[in-house]
Amino acid sequence: MTATELLAADAAGIARAAALLRAGELVGFGTETVYGLGADATNERAVAAVFAAKGRPRFNPLICHYPEAEAAFEDVEAPPVARRLAEAFWPGPLTLVLPRRPGCRVALLAAAGLATQAVRVPAHAAALALLRAAGRPVAGPSANRSGQVSPTTAAHVMAGLGGRIAAVLDSGPCRVGVESTVLDLSGGQPVLLRPGGATREAIEAVVGPVRLPEAAHAKGAPRSPGMLLSHYAPSLPVRLAARTVAADEALLAFGPPLDGAGAVFQLSAAGDVVEAACRLFAGLRALDAAGGVRAIAVMPIPATGLGLAINDRLRRAAAPRDDPAALA
Repeated sequence: MTATELLAADAAGIARAAALLRAGELVGFGTETVYGLGADATNERAVAAVFAAKGRPRFNPLICHYPEAEAAFEDVEAPPVARRLAEAFWPGPLTLVLPRRPGCRVALLAAAGLATQAVRVPAHAAALALLRAAGRPVAGPSANRSGQVSPTTAAHVMAGLGGRIAAVLDSGPCRVGVESTVLDLSGGQPVLLRPGGATREAIEAVVGPVRLPEAAHAKGAPRSPGMLLSHYAPSLPVRLAARTVAADEALLAFGPPLDGAGAVFQLSAAGDVVEAACRLFAGLRALDAAGGVRAIAVMPIPATGLGLAINDRLRRAAAPRDDPAALA
């Protein structure tokens, strides 16, 4: 366990926090909603470290923070409705879920393998200064251990994550104190995935009626990002805990690979679950596109640390498409 720096939100502290982010370290930082656990969103290992620090049981999609709307729209497609909302609410406590652009800088792990990305511009001077100084999108889920209460002061972050992250930028108490509203714009009608700091009424005044998750996700469809099985599943069947592999199977390897596979993608030759987490979604996509194979065989991965999250995603990928448990 290493000591966590507590940084003042002045020029020196912001410069130090930005340098740590660029170096792949994790930094807690205040916004108007709650404190975020910041990581360089373009760095897969840094994103994986977020899940490890939080003890997050699943690879849930992470919100990426930007200093202005145009920076966000470099990474995601922005239809007119998104631009109207950005003009009305950004900077502010509204997160928009939009399709990722080709060449999106954000690591696929931050999107949890989805074709969409959650983005926002926070309404907090220190956070905006940090984002400008970092010069890249910053993934920032709430800066607390998974399942615990979201932090609204630097002291809360230190109490929960002290010794697990590099630094906390003390930006003062959060003004809003609840998470941002999450609005999905990736389909036809906007869908309110999570209520938060921007009210439904204010949003509807800009874009008209929005659907609620109960109405939008009837008949067993997902209630929030990260719950739809097909978002994680390749088109090929997936076979878990493989001890042997056939010539017409692709192999998702962990450690020394099994002999005989038609195609191989190595998650981590050293058996490192953090490295494996970084490469998981890219590996599934690569093997799905390999050609000449009928299925993907996955070598066993230990269910410790990030291995729990990896196995959760693989279980979903391997489950029958009509399995309700895969949506839980």
